[in-house]
Amino acid sequence: MAKTRDLWVFAYGSLMWRPGFPYAQASHARLVGWRRSFCIYSRYHRGSMRRPGLVLGLDRGGMCEGMAFRVPGEQASATLEYLREREQIISVYREALVPVTLLTGERPEVMALAFLVERAHPSYSGELSLSEQAHLIRGARGRSGSNIEYLMSTLAHLKELGIRERAMERLLGMVGANVLHGDHGARCSGRTPQLLEGVRTRPVRVRPLRAEDARRFAYRTVLGVR
Repeated sequence: MAKTRDLWVFAYGSLMWRPGFPYAQASHARLVGWRRSFCIYSRYHRGSMRRPGLVLGLDRGGMCEGMAFRVPGEQASATLEYLREREQIISVYREALVPVTLLTGERPEVMALAFLVERAHPSYSGELSLSEQAHLIRGARGRSGSNIEYLMSTLAHLKELGIRERAMERLLGMVGANVLHGDHGARCSGRTPQLLEGVRTRPVRVRPLRAEDARRFAYRTVLGVR
């Protein structure tokens, strides 16, 4: 009986610091042709149907540095099942095996599973300005915590890897300023616990998400992965 191949998973957001699955190797890695972008409306993990937040996706163009995790072959199927349950609640991603360069050791290239944003999906936000991103992030909270916490944790772990994301750093500054000088003119000390509380904001208008959308895009979850 043939041995099941190891599965490589490319992580660029919360999977970097909270993968949630066992792995045999973790490497700093680079993906070319796709970039890390706050381009997905979050209605579950970092927001709600009533007050959506904004989370990261891999959008076309540019380059992205993150982490690549090697999962032993005998655990590949269970890991893929877990990732689909976690990442594909509304099928906003298209799964693909993409060439990733490992930036540790001899820097070999591996084919890794990546979750690429589906631009036709109603949860794709498109290119938002930093002020629009800040407005969405500052007042959103979901089942996995606040949207601000997500932004701060991602930046902290990118810093640990030696990765600078200047746009995200500016975004955090804008989110902090929004919290300090919010819609109601309230001020706070700016300490991290207060930033994580979230604040009331004016209503957020995003593309509606219908029940059938997850089913409509579900076929994207099996492309290129077995």
